[in-house]
Amino acid sequence: MKLGFVSAILDGWNFEETLDVAAELGYRCVEVACWPRGKAERRYAGVSHIDVENLGDAEAAEILDLCQAKGVEISALAYYPNPMDGDLAKRQASIDHLKKVMAASAKLGVGRVTTFIGRDQNKTIEENLELFRQLWPSIIAYAESLGVQVAIENCPMLFGRDQWPGGQNLATSPRIWREMYKIIPSPYFGLNFDPSHFVWQGMDYIRPLYEFKDRLFHVHFKDIKMFPDRLNEVGSLAYPLDYMVPKLPGLGDVKWAKFVSALTDIGYDGYACIEVEDRAFEGSKEKILEGLRVSKRYMEQFGF
Repeated sequence: MKLGFVSAILDGWNFEETLDVAAELGYRCVEVACWPRGKAERRYAGVSHIDVENLGDAEAAEILDLCQAKGVEISALAYYPNPMDGDLAKRQASIDHLKKVMAASAKLGVGRVTTFIGRDQNKTIEENLELFRQLWPSIIAYAESLGVQVAIENCPMLFGRDQWPGGQNLATSPRIWREMYKIIPSPYFGLNFDPSHFVWQGMDYIRPLYEFKDRLFHVHFKDIKMFPDRLNEVGSLAYPLDYMVPKLPGLGDVKWAKFVSALTDIGYDGYACIEVEDRAFEGSKEKILEGLRVSKRYMEQFGF
């Protein structure tokens, strides 16, 4: 496995500076944020380290030269919008940009995009699966025509009142994944699996690795710390951030030895990127860099 990090935490750094951070800290890869230019709608969104809308041959060659010079690979191009938004204009804008990210991934020879399925948060699971059936086959067909894998993260995007009642990402459970893969059996359609989201949902995050090993295109290393006293006060139907917080790997409740062991069991030798969303390691460049150092140092005990 190749250990990297998600570049969204380095808002304010440019692409070359991001590679410099990776190289100096000893990371082998970076999952590169490729949002449209403009104001972010939520935390960690809106960061763009590669401008896919203006990526010509010269720009692509410069990026690849930098990667080679720094000894750092691009694990995937990352864009996490809501391609099934109930707002049709927002939905189409997300799909349009997602396809540009796919085209850029092909041009760069990366061959992988990490993203969300999306969800109309005011519709049922069944209604969203039908919407998925309408929207996503052509999106995956486009990716497949480019030779680009689409790795869907399992984050429910259900954290605060603006994302309720249903959340903004349908791909949250093995049962739903099975339905999605029945609808789109393409080998270019898979997972970017983050175990932390299964922790706060009370789900087994080890067993799915074995069932979906052939769909595992990318992995996130992020932790979640549960607060049982808070959960006792508000219950599991409350806003999740009322009873849990994202943490660096090793500072939460994921059993990382078991998780990495399962990855080795299934022969996963792809990219695994640390996603820093720990507020204790924000607020300054020094804190952000320390978060990346601490995370790497912790994961190194498992052979990285």
